[in-house]
Amino acid sequence: VKHSDGVTTAWVGSDNAAFGAAGIPEERPSAAAWGSAEQAYLVTMPANSKSDATIELISESNEPSALHLIIEAQKFAEATVIIDHKGDAVLGENIEIIVGDEAHLTVISIQDWNEDSVHSSTQMAKLGRNSKLKHLVVSLGGKTVRVASSTEFTQPGGDVEMLGMYFADAGQYLENRLYVDHAVPNCKSRVTYKGALQGEKAHTVWVGDVLIRMAAEGTDTYELNRNLLLTDGARADSVPNLEIETGEIVGAGHASTTGRFDDEQLFYLMSRGIAMADARRLVVRGFFNEIVSEIGNEEVQNRIMDRIDAELEKAAHNG
Repeated sequence: VKHSDGVTTAWVGSDNAAFGAAGIPEERPSAAAWGSAEQAYLVTMPANSKSDATIELISESNEPSALHLIIEAQKFAEATVIIDHKGDAVLGENIEIIVGDEAHLTVISIQDWNEDSVHSSTQMAKLGRNSKLKHLVVSLGGKTVRVASSTEFTQPGGDVEMLGMYFADAGQYLENRLYVDHAVPNCKSRVTYKGALQGEKAHTVWVGDVLIRMAAEGTDTYELNRNLLLTDGARADSVPNLEIETGEIVGAGHASTTGRFDDEQLFYLMSRGIAMADARRLVVRGFFNEIVSEIGNEEVQNRIMDRIDAELEKAAHNG
């Protein structure tokens, strides 16, 4: 872990108040990982502080393993945490995200595994009064990667932005499941996920569930998933769900689009003298830029764009 002053880190047991504070597992992979990880790694952003931390998880073993991580931003804290997954792994992971009253927290989870890795991650966030969370999921590497992210509002004034991007190659399976629980009044949620797919049996699944409970008057929510199919033989499943139990809301909506690579756009660029491979790269970079620019860390942004360029180049050589 690399972090700025003030941030504390510790291995804690289930007797710690933060353990299970953001939620408990509701499905089998998450429950299995929860039971296997005897301790949790707690990263605390102290009250009234501005801080950041980078957690590098570099695994070199394909033996099954489990991890429990807790990120707590205390009252009025402002913080950014990057969780960077690399290497070879068969990993079951639970991440708890606790956002205290008036705290502003950004959590970026990057899945950049080697190609045979399997990763199931459950990321549960609980938001306090007038708190803000930006949650960003980037899935690029690994054979099978599944990230289930949930947000629960516990007090009015909460604001969450759930962003994600994924790039699936031939034979790769990337899944994102999201759940936003508007249980209290006057909270806001925005969900924006974008994916690109190329190659035979590249498969992505995106499921976005938003529940607006009876008590959650003044809710403002919107969720969007966009997919770009770069080749034949790739499949993107996209299911946005919106359940509304009260009529007193500011706004609620969802949209899902899956489109083939736009030949017109490509033709336009090529007619301007840009080579086909470069034109493809420009279109895909433009498609992802909305998400990548939200990371706010130039080094990480450049690395992700370089990875996307490398994927496109690989496909061009194989094609």
